[in-house]
Amino acid sequence: MASTLNRKEATGNQSSWDTLLPDFPKGPLCKYRKKASFNWKEMAVFLDGKDTIQLKNRIFSALESDPLFAHHPGEDLCREKYQELTFLRCKRLFEYDFLTRQEIIENPLKILNMIICIGMYDWSLCLQYSLHCGVFAGTILSASKRFADFVKQVYSMEIFGCFALTELSHGTNTKGIRTTATFDRSTQEFIINTPDFEAAKFWVGNMGKHATHAVVYAQLYTPDGQRQGLHSFIVQIRDTKTLLPMPGVMVGDVGKKLGQNGLDNGFAMFHNVRIPKENILNIAGDVTAEGKYSSSVKDVKECFSAALGPLSTGRILITAVSTTNLKLALSIAIRFSAARHQFGPTDDEEIPVLEYQTQQWRLLPYLAAAYALDYFSKSLFENFIEFYAGLLTKQRSQRQADMGREIHALCAASKPLSSWTAQQAAQECREACGGHGYLAMNRLGEIRNDNDPNCTYEGDNNVLLQQTSNYLMSWMNCIRDKAPLESPFGTINVLQDYHHILGWKFTAVSVEECMDSSVPLAAYKWLVCYLLRESDLKLSKEKQSGRSDFEAKNNCQVYYCRSLAIAFIEQTVLQRYHDYIHDPNIPSTLQPVLKNLSALYGLWSLSKHLAVLYQGGYASGEEAGRFIQNAILELCYRLKDDAVALVDVFAPPDFILNSPIGKASGELSIVPMVIKQYRRQPRCF
Repeated sequence: MASTLNRKEATGNQSSWDTLLPDFPKGPLCKYRKKASFNWKEMAVFLDGKDTIQLKNRIFSALESDPLFAHHPGEDLCREKYQELTFLRCKRLFEYDFLTRQEIIENPLKILNMIICIGMYDWSLCLQYSLHCGVFAGTILSASKRFADFVKQVYSMEIFGCFALTELSHGTNTKGIRTTATFDRSTQEFIINTPDFEAAKFWVGNMGKHATHAVVYAQLYTPDGQRQGLHSFIVQIRDTKTLLPMPGVMVGDVGKKLGQNGLDNGFAMFHNVRIPKENILNIAGDVTAEGKYSSSVKDVKECFSAALGPLSTGRILITAVSTTNLKLALSIAIRFSAARHQFGPTDDEEIPVLEYQTQQWRLLPYLAAAYALDYFSKSLFENFIEFYAGLLTKQRSQRQADMGREIHALCAASKPLSSWTAQQAAQECREACGGHGYLAMNRLGEIRNDNDPNCTYEGDNNVLLQQTSNYLMSWMNCIRDKAPLESPFGTINVLQDYHHILGWKFTAVSVEECMDSSVPLAAYKWLVCYLLRESDLKLSKEKQSGRSDFEAKNNCQVYYCRSLAIAFIEQTVLQRYHDYIHDPNIPSTLQPVLKNLSALYGLWSLSKHLAVLYQGGYASGEEAGRFIQNAILELCYRLKDDAVALVDVFAPPDFILNSPIGKASGELSIVPMVIKQYRRQPRCF
């Protein structure tokens, strides 16, 4: 894990930290920075490591120095110009070559850090870049070595790609995809067809204006008329020189969206589009020259999962993207709250709004969530790298299959958790900044709107949670049979003590005792076991009453399976973060504040489940609920003076954050920005 490296690097000294991270400009935030219980630079080096900080500095500096990336306050670009500019910026990113192949091999986490840095500047640009060289190229790379030369064209921008799975009438229900790919034995080609308008590929990022090629998902038909299931194919959709549609392809832009309008989401329909036999991405199966279907994966479900493997990549990326939006919104709102003065104990004395309990309660639990989710998203990415390495080397072991199932279950729940948390936080931050939060120039509206689709694409959040609960329910037979129970990454190992844990009770006897993340962690373990038991019982009752499997599962979602999946992912995030910050190798100067963050995240998340804790008998009487609530407020108070420094650890430079109320100095430079905008308007002065 990268954390081992970070622990070594955190032993640096003040001068080495100063070289990596310059001091912030003097201003209103100095007061809070002096109050902090830790050195923010030491924390940043510990969490990210020297190499990652240097990479971030290199990317941020390049973007700020390049006129192509300049901000133009008050200038509202039309959607067409914004998309054109985004594409030009995307091409420029390839010229910078921020990471070498060797750096990626040595530390794959740097890829994630690079993508996040670009996203902090503009998510439309980040997604365009990621869809092309990550999702599109990554899907092709995982298929076969025969596409090596094709991938070179991807990275040289000779071709531009997109990932075409979703259709107008089928998104999350990928089994319902209706585009067809029929093998023609006489010409050794696949014929791609869209049966009707409802089967048009839709919402495809990069497809609207710029993509020349697409990874198209279609139902494969062999010459004998047999449907072989969902497979992916490389299809050229535009001429690489003129960008005109290829024969038989209708392709265009879907129109203006609520956010991310620099990204050209498109649609496509295919009429007898012929592609070479070699263009099938033989991840799950292939067709012989004679038209016979073959697959190294015998189980139909496994074959389907193999075909959709790239979706896990997207969900893991969205987990990190949403966490970054959480950080951006908090950077603005907490700095503003520390600099903005309103009311006070006397008419002559106004105090920062961060001093108010309500403001602390509104923002600081989200700050704790940002730290916990950030660690989790990086650890999940590292889990995926281990799994992906097995894919590339064609591993067929049981562990490889188990890793795939576990990662699928984790990212199917981490995407909803992180995207919903960021969405709620962005709105809370907007409101916490009052009227200034509503000004577009301060960027909170943009962050909220750009984060919004994270709740939907790569699978609707509520539907995805069913995949996680299905994974958990699949372990019930092992529990009933008292069979060995273990997963590669250990996330279901808590179920080993299922029967014992169900007998646990809330035992804390004071607020102070609750302020250790072991308390909410124990409650979460009970909660997962309890909800698993209740969901299993509910499903059994539904079936016993004569309902079909479909009806029974449908009737078990609300209050049961959905709650189970959410509790499981929250418990997993907390468990990983708790273990991380309680490691004895963590610098003693940083451990107290990290422990407070872990406890606050655990208690705040757990407080949403208080009704179930009482309903199931884990908690009883008034004290348990009161202890948890008062501990949350006390932790918010203790973290109040550390809040600005905690934000400083992850906030990007002012140019990247691009918010007049979120500047590193704390100077609220709204009036100068308003005047700049005013002067850009026609007939001014």
